[in-house]
Amino acid sequence: MKRGDLFGWIFIVMVAAAFALPRIFGHADAPPAEEASVAAVREAVTQQGLNAEIAFRRKLDKVWVEGVGTVEKTLRDDTEGARHQRFILRLSPRQTLLVAHNIDDAPRLEDLRVGEEIAFRGEYIWNAQGGLLHWTHRKNVANDAGWLERDGRRYD
Repeated sequence: MKRGDLFGWIFIVMVAAAFALPRIFGHADAPPAEEASVAAVREAVTQQGLNAEIAFRRKLDKVWVEGVGTVEKTLRDDTEGARHQRFILRLSPRQTLLVAHNIDDAPRLEDLRVGEEIAFRGEYIWNAQGGLLHWTHRKNVANDAGWLERDGRRYD
């Protein structure tokens, strides 16, 4: 094989991988960060399958997810370094998600109660307990922005 042919094949493989790999790992079709209601997020997750449950099953790290969960437990704020409001969402009978919402960069969800429904967008980090969601705000995120939504109010 000639050297030019080899470079041509390498280029074709690289282009194919650039298109195929994001689809294989489930985040190429991630919905945009624009405003969405809890119902719209639930519909997008149902239709497109872009959620933390898939990220958990595939043990993915640093992927952007959207979804809706029910507050299962509120935790004390993490006050070391940047302050974070912490709570656990129940996503399914088999999965919970720890949310670390930076309250130095975004508003706190005041009077958060067990049983409330929260829509979310953020960066998912895998762990064996179900995962961690952070970057639920706009500030300091290079190319994306996360948020939390409760009762039609956006916290970002």
